[in-house]
Amino acid sequence: MSKKTVEKLFLKAGINFNESPPWGIRILNDKFYDRLLSNGSLGAGESYVEGWWECNRLDELINKALRAKLDRQLFSWHDIFATLKATLLNPQIKLMAFRNAQKHYDIGHDLYEKMLDRRMIYSCAYWKGAKGLEQAQENKLELICKKIGLKPEMKLLDIGGGWGGFAQYAAEKYKARVVGITVSKDQSQYAKRICKGLPVEIRLQDYRDLQEKFDRIVSLGMFEHVGYKNYREFMKVVHRCLNDAGLFLLHTIGGNISETCINPWLQKYIFPNAMLPSIRQIGGAIEGLFVMEDWHNFGPDYDKTLMAWFSNFHRHWEELKSKYGEDFYRMWRYYLLSCAGAFRARKIQVWQILLSKNGAGPRPIR
Repeated sequence: MSKKTVEKLFLKAGINFNESPPWGIRILNDKFYDRLLSNGSLGAGESYVEGWWECNRLDELINKALRAKLDRQLFSWHDIFATLKATLLNPQIKLMAFRNAQKHYDIGHDLYEKMLDRRMIYSCAYWKGAKGLEQAQENKLELICKKIGLKPEMKLLDIGGGWGGFAQYAAEKYKARVVGITVSKDQSQYAKRICKGLPVEIRLQDYRDLQEKFDRIVSLGMFEHVGYKNYREFMKVVHRCLNDAGLFLLHTIGGNISETCINPWLQKYIFPNAMLPSIRQIGGAIEGLFVMEDWHNFGPDYDKTLMAWFSNFHRHWEELKSKYGEDFYRMWRYYLLSCAGAFRARKIQVWQILLSKNGAGPRPIR
């Protein structure tokens, strides 16, 4: 019964249970059908990692499934539990923020060095006019600096600065004085090393502990870890730390609807306690604090970015597999390609939002 139900749903989305076309599914364990119906997206991801099914083009499979809204029809108790947990608790408090970072960002520099560009930028690249990942990430860093009107000697804060790539770029090319904060110990150590000799200070610090003033503030791919209960506090911290004539650029993945948690599989295995903000949630958080100068959506560029990351990861797997193991390969493949499919389906977006305190922003730059 469950097999017929699942096959009927998937056929409506143009997904066959064979490997022709390449986004078709090949079932290797018939328990898959019951597991999918009972556990939804969590069961889909776990059963893939465990080798219960195969698909040559996971990215396109997810694209087609999401465009057909199969995720809504396969809603499970895991989704309900995740929503209740996010509603009743605040898993992004300061102590948890450091623990959450350890589970994803501190798993090994070697993985990210092989997967990312040379600057280790772990957020969506900007592919306009770019021929490859390196240029696309450089485009993104340059775009941000132009949007915020960065000039020499300006004091710049990078909230969630990752491995220090943007801080290094801003200090080298624009001669800015940069403070970068992160809750990842490994990232802070790496960033300090690559920024040595530059006017850059890297801190292992939570954003809520910030007090000093800055001319410009950016947050690139970190807001997804803030949590909806903390959005207003985050914006108040930025408002407190931004000079009256300053500008703040928020670069974040965003969702089309207001939710309080992410896909249960991603939550459990990739990004613990993360969530994607909606336009309404961000709007409520900035109301009365900032003037919205520009809202730029280039979500489709994350599809290309993720596919480039997977290509790098796959190409270097032989160098990584002795440390990480085959289960990790399947997990990371599912993560990168399923996320690419979600951006391709326009289920999720990438926003760069430029904010000022007093309407002092420049004309939008693309």
